[in-house]
Amino acid sequence: MPIDKLLFYLDFPFVRYAIIVGVLVSLCSSLLGVTLVLKRYSYIGDGLSHVAFGALAIAAVLKVTNNMLIILPVTVAVAILLLCTGKNARVKGDAAIAMVSVGALALGYLLMNLFSTSANISGDVCTTLFGSTSILTLKAGEVYLCVVLSVVVLAIFVLFYHKIFAITFDENFAQATGVNTAFFNLLIAVVVAVIIVLAMNLVGALLVSALVVFPALSAMRVFKSFFAVTVAAAIISVVCSLVGILVAILAGTPVGSTIVAADIVAFGSFYLMSLIQSKEA
Repeated sequence: MPIDKLLFYLDFPFVRYAIIVGVLVSLCSSLLGVTLVLKRYSYIGDGLSHVAFGALAIAAVLKVTNNMLIILPVTVAVAILLLCTGKNARVKGDAAIAMVSVGALALGYLLMNLFSTSANISGDVCTTLFGSTSILTLKAGEVYLCVVLSVVVLAIFVLFYHKIFAITFDENFAQATGVNTAFFNLLIAVVVAVIIVLAMNLVGALLVSALVVFPALSAMRVFKSFFAVTVAAAIISVVCSLVGILVAILAGTPVGSTIVAADIVAFGSFYLMSLIQSKEA
């Protein structure tokens, strides 16, 4: 029976770790995802995840034991450059993200091929890009780090909710009313970078954008206010991650891809709901 099989697997610590991290990362991703989608920065998750992949390759070449010491600062720095330079940048918006994304991915793969001592480079790269097994090999220390960072992200979002709301919809008006838009753009950039780094263990570098974009777009099909969309996106994201992880455990499918498939099904469902609403109106 699937229930018996699931209860059997839940006895293992690594399965419980995966569920805890999956829920926390999905929750954080969905909250900031609404802001990024509305600010037309949906692709930022993909770009930063590729930067994180390049930083991971550098950490591997340097044989750094705790690769977070390199991945997190590099990803945060690039996030600040992409999100905070904005109108003053010579290479703007999607063009800058595309350049950074492709460049970091290519250089990361090149470094792993030139300097890696692993006998299975293709397998290592596949795991990093698609998160096929990394979420099920988390250690207790990594889980604690994820919990701490997730709590910080959630606290920032709750404490500065109104400021984030203001700069999401009209940054110029927010600045005119006295909001320090530069500081809050910097804060959003740092938080987004932290989320991307955490999400890589869950779905892999190539699928991170799905955690950011799909729940927000699904919620926007049905709900209209910023608060309602944010809450709905959080619920959708957490439910899809839980379903994806449990199905992956029972069916033996890749965790990251299964979570994204659940997000796609959710988006399709909410899209149909929006069509039904429009016909009834």
